[in-house]
Parts: sequence; C-alpha cells; structure tokens
Amino acid sequence: MSDSTTAAVQGTAGHQPYKRKLIGRVASDKMDKTVVVEVIRYKMDKMYKKYIKVRKRYQAHDETNQFHTGDRVEITEHRPISKNKCWKVTNLIERGQAE
Repeated sequence: MSDSTTAAVQGTAGHQPYKRKLIGRVASDKMDKTVVVEVIRYKMDKMYKKYIKVRKRYQAHDETNQFHTGDRVEITEHRPISKNKCWKVTNLIERGQAE
C-alpha cells in the first residue's frame, strides 16, 4: 500500500462516532437495571411563535441500579440493549429530594 492509503486507513481506525447526550430527570426506577428518564425541551410553535414545553421519555440502562426517582442525570446514545432501550446513563448531575 502507498503512504497515503496507509494514513487514510489509520486515520479512520481511531475515529469515534458522535453520540448524542441528553440531560433529564429520572421518572421511574421500578425496573431492574433500567430507569425511565424524562427530557424536557422547549420548541417554538410554528403558527403562534411561542415556545412550548415538549417532554419525551427514554428508557436508559443503569447497570448498578444506583439512580432513583428525582435524580437529574445525563444519558448517552448506546447500541440497542433491548427492544426499547438504546440509551445508557453516564453521569449523575444532581441527587433528587429525599422523601
């Protein structure tokens, strides 16, 4: 192989794909190794030009069951783990209120 081909192959070998990261609050921790994270975004309405609140819930993998309802966490895209689970909890940002 020529030097340019070798450099191109080596350059792509270390390339990491971009993975989305979202921040949300744990809505449910009743499943084993899974938490439901609710992410709230603000989206502009096309007709009225006002910002409206949009909520979406993601199932995320929590290997050690360390996150509980009310915790603010960061989730990252991951390979599919089950039918509905393709996110993984990576960071704890803030602990929820103790009940």
